[in-house]
Amino acid sequence: MRSYGEEIGVVTVTYSPGALLDTFLDSLREATSRRARVVLADNGSVDGAPEKAAREREDVSLLRIGENLGYGGGANRGVAELGPDVGWVVVANPDLEWRPGSLDALLDAGKRWPRAGSLGPLIREPSGEVYPSAREVPSLSHGAGHAALGTVWPDNPWTKAYRRQNLEPVEREAGWLSGSCLLLRREAFDSVDGFDARYFMYFEDVDLGERLGLAGWRNVYVPSAEVVHVGGASTGKPEVSARMQAAHHASAYRYLSGKYPGARWAPVRAALKAGLGVRHRLVTRSAA
Repeated sequence: MRSYGEEIGVVTVTYSPGALLDTFLDSLREATSRRARVVLADNGSVDGAPEKAAREREDVSLLRIGENLGYGGGANRGVAELGPDVGWVVVANPDLEWRPGSLDALLDAGKRWPRAGSLGPLIREPSGEVYPSAREVPSLSHGAGHAALGTVWPDNPWTKAYRRQNLEPVEREAGWLSGSCLLLRREAFDSVDGFDARYFMYFEDVDLGERLGLAGWRNVYVPSAEVVHVGGASTGKPEVSARMQAAHHASAYRYLSGKYPGARWAPVRAALKAGLGVRHRLVTRSAA
């Protein structure tokens, strides 16, 4: 396996992120005392924000992908731009605000957990509410129950078990961590060939966490590190949100059905597709 150094790289996938990108980059400076090279993996921005950031900021470079590869595909391309001196890679949304010292706290946890392949911070909503970002790998019952009912019945027992939202925020292992902010050990990320780019958006982080676990790595939740996820940097418009809902349901089906291949499980896959279809229609109707 390739040997990597101890430098830090930060990859953020951009798609017309607007002024939120400045907040991300400004707060990143206070998140770590170490130098961090930033790659903006751009999926086709038209607002000029990534170009402006790369032009005006030291250690920020722009990678024009030339097409919209989605989140995981864009992140993979960004990571590939980093040299072998980079042994730690942050993959994060551009609509995050880092709390002071938060990246250093993640790096310190990486030293405490030598088999940690991914580490994730405590993520707060703008309201201050803690987002359940460290979850279990979905089983058929929990995953299907959450996927089908999570939006229309948020307090259903399957969603509660899947999200582990009633647990105290202590440093611990998780099945997977939110891809909105991940510190990845480069060796671990490479060992599983990064994100599965077949997931355009959503579930690429679930899939990555599961594959890291199967490869012997750990996914570690580090609540001593905090970020705020503003959200909606490029998905707030109604027409974009509708496409994202469709992508969410397609990714949910790809992930859950992939766990149950073959003719034996065909009825289960059909039930999953039907249930997710009903959920999609309910969510679309509610949004309208």
